Amino acid sequence: MTEHDETRIRKLLAVRTDAMTSRDAETLASQYTPDVIAFTLAPPLAHRGADVIDVDARKAWFDGFEGPIEYEVRDLEITVGGAIAYCHSLTCLSTTPKGAPASFELWFRSTICFREDIGEWRITHVHDSTPFYMDATMSAALDLKP
Repeated sequence: MTEHDETRIRKLLAVRTDAMTSRDAETLASQYTPDVIAFTLAPPLAHRGADVIDVDARKAWFDGFEGPIEYEVRDLEITVGGAIAYCHSLTCLSTTPKGAPASFELWFRSTICFREDIGEWRITHVHDSTPFYMDATMSAALDLKP
């Protein structure tokens, strides 16, 4: 891993965080490879290629929230090997769904994979998840915080 590659990936992720909070769908779309696959918190189980890069769909998702969108990446660790890299972090999304009586704060786990393409790092895979309670409720553990 070169320090330069890690710095470039950290910058890409900082731009991603800024794009989330400013609702910048175009910037988010530009960060992905055409063959990206994303396992996000929202259904369906997998989003592929054009579905992930779809600017109008991302704008519609942003439009589902009132007020600010807060997005925080914490405990970020990056590994780079040649033209492939990955990172993992704890991530927090906080906002208010339209029509909801209150905002929510959700901490989740995130793993992102990157591929260097013509000197530029781009996202090729995203996997976000929340743990769940393995008891009779089998409910998502939405109350966890780092």
